[in-house]
Amino acid sequence: MKWVIHIFSLALILAFFTSCKSIEVFKENTEMPIVRPYKSFVIINKEVGMRGFSSQFMDELVQIQIQETLESNGMIYDTKQPDLVIRYYSNEDLRQREVVNNANPYPFWGYRVYNPWFFNPYQNNRVSTNNYELLQVIVDFIDPSKDKFLMTLTGVTEVSNPKYKQKKVEKTLNSVLKSFVFQNNKTQN
Repeated sequence: MKWVIHIFSLALILAFFTSCKSIEVFKENTEMPIVRPYKSFVIINKEVGMRGFSSQFMDELVQIQIQETLESNGMIYDTKQPDLVIRYYSNEDLRQREVVNNANPYPFWGYRVYNPWFFNPYQNNRVSTNNYELLQVIVDFIDPSKDKFLMTLTGVTEVSNPKYKQKKVEKTLNSVLKSFVFQNNKTQN
């Protein structure tokens, strides 16, 4: 009976941590399905010199990560006759959200007593603003022989601190590439 409780609690903890994923991947713009496995690719941003991110460092980091991830999954980087053309770009949007410090706007209701430490009517600091950046990593997968989109995968996340932006971009791009590799490997089976 103890093992059942331990296994159940471990499964519950694992489900909690996997459900707290802050990266969403959306599949869009599918003009044709993946009907054959793709073995070679080219990154058009690298060949043409087109930047997909506002930072050149981040742009080079994304190029390296795309190439290493796809090569580790058996694909070959080919600039002459690629089976697949990859183009990436980003949408980096600065935003603000309001954070309510005291969720109860009427602190007297439900307590039946007046608490002067709980509510000060002369102090109005219950609402503050929080700056964050909505980051979208958009990767287009194009079949050059038919000149059609296989898919556009968009990874969306929020960056609240600029020093963690690089890690968020890497994780988001990793989720996008995992989704493509899974769908490409599914056609091989």
